[in-house]
Amino acid sequence: MTQIKFERNEDGVAALMQSPEMMAACEHYAKSAVARLGDGYEVTTYTGVHRVNASIITTTQEAFQEQLDSNTMLKALK
Repeated sequence: MTQIKFERNEDGVAALMQSPEMMAACEHYAKSAVARLGDGYEVTTYTGVHRVNASIITTTQEAFQEQLDSNTMLKALK
């Protein structure tokens, strides 16, 4: 049986985690959750030190209260 040796390219992984393609994938996932949530939620994205990030935030008091009462953001991500 042939042994296969795998070496991870650290620079390649770092570049992938901060790439525009990864940002688009994260943003797509967050926007699909916001579509299930309805009005009062918004997606924000940014590039951090090690990776890209997408966040969902509330923009209205009603959405904020709904999130507190029912944990709707977590449920929308499933």
